[in-house]
Amino acid sequence: MFRFSAFRSRLSADARRIAFLVLLGAAVAPSALQAQQPQELVRQLSRSGPRFGVTWLSGSIVDTLNSRYSIDVAPVITQFGWQFERQFASLENGPVALNEWILLVGGLDQGAFLPSLTWLVGIRTPGNFEIGVGPNATPAGVALALSTGYTFKAGALAVPINMAIVPSKYGVRASVLTGFNLYR
Repeated sequence: MFRFSAFRSRLSADARRIAFLVLLGAAVAPSALQAQQPQELVRQLSRSGPRFGVTWLSGSIVDTLNSRYSIDVAPVITQFGWQFERQFASLENGPVALNEWILLVGGLDQGAFLPSLTWLVGIRTPGNFEIGVGPNATPAGVALALSTGYTFKAGALAVPINMAIVPSKYGVRASVLTGFNLYR
């Protein structure tokens, strides 16, 4: 036969155990979560600044510019522009994620105006080595840019030296750029 009083006492004992476990979990969970949190996160940084350098154009790129746009340039052109860079939060002393937009104008030394826009996404190591990849658009066509570089510290300045290669169906472009920004 079913006894309601036995069921009620059993229910209250189980309810007390559950309440105890919930309270214990609420007391222990914040300290356990805090212990599991990663190290202090690095704040978001801006490493935007001027950029300048040179780009080597393959013969087919030079021919494409000449045939499509009547732009006559040598295989080596100068580049001037600006890099908009954001460095995203990361673990202290760990690699950081990068988002870079590089707007350049090439060929000014030869009387030409060759705009270039590149969006790179990549990482920078604690030792200031970086690597990135992203789309590139120029009058010679669109392609995927691959970039690598190293940033030197010079007093309060960060001096990056970056190399990029942009293979496309029209040929290959290779660039070496440098510049500066505040080192934070």
